[in-house]
Amino acid sequence: MPTFVTRAHTTTVDGLDVFYREAGDPADPTLVLLHGFPSSSHMYRELMADLADAYHLIAPDHIGFGFSAAPSVQDLTYSFEKLTEITAGLIDQLGIDRFALYIQDYGAPIGLRLASRRPERITAIVTQSGNAYVEGFTPFWDVLFAHAEDRTVNEAAVRELLTAEATRWQYTHGVPTDRLDRIGPETWTLDQAGLDRPGNKDIQLQLFWDYQFNLDAYPVFQEYFRTHQPPLLAVWGRGDEIFGPAGAEAFTRDLPDAEIHLLDAGHFALETHGPEIAALVRDFLGRHVK
Repeated sequence: MPTFVTRAHTTTVDGLDVFYREAGDPADPTLVLLHGFPSSSHMYRELMADLADAYHLIAPDHIGFGFSAAPSVQDLTYSFEKLTEITAGLIDQLGIDRFALYIQDYGAPIGLRLASRRPERITAIVTQSGNAYVEGFTPFWDVLFAHAEDRTVNEAAVRELLTAEATRWQYTHGVPTDRLDRIGPETWTLDQAGLDRPGNKDIQLQLFWDYQFNLDAYPVFQEYFRTHQPPLLAVWGRGDEIFGPAGAEAFTRDLPDAEIHLLDAGHFALETHGPEIAALVRDFLGRHVK
């Protein structure tokens, strides 16, 4: 089988089925791609095909997302710490010792936990709307932080973020009119199908609530940046109303050599600027990862 063909796998980590996509030759440098809310490894399908000639690519679905297991909140305590444990378990099971990270949205607090705890394993970081600084938060987060303070009072408002209209908005906001036709409807349709599974909205509400504890980890992430100076590329949508471009620019505070590219895109920039991002990632990894 040619190595540029993307392969679909399911394995078991800590008793849970974890789905992941793989492309490229395992003998090449590895890039682990961690998706955000409400997506899955599906968001990386084209980027993986673009880079598979030179890199080994692994993109898991987090527990509760995509084609991975989604046990009920009664059967699993959902947290970003737990998602990190599962991701670390998958990486170890696959025998991957050193790797670069591509992080987006929820993938950021997961990937940066991995990086800050085992910095010797990380070769480089690519962040696409993957936040590590409070400057990145926009008014979108007001209701979520209110929910963190009082779940009962704010749950109804937060549930609006789990509707089909909100999911489609995540893909289309901030996108120039002449690029909207690049976003296939299967993107938000697949994501919404995941959200609409029985019990999944309760999973997402729990993760919404748990997100507050990621901010407690920001000082640890920032100390990791200052101490270890990992090569970092930020490819960020200038029009992203979830994690604003100030979140990308903030990386230079601790990583003066960070490469920041603000694209005329929204939150899911790969859908509208895939070739541009693939070229930036290829150039960046080519200079920093051997």
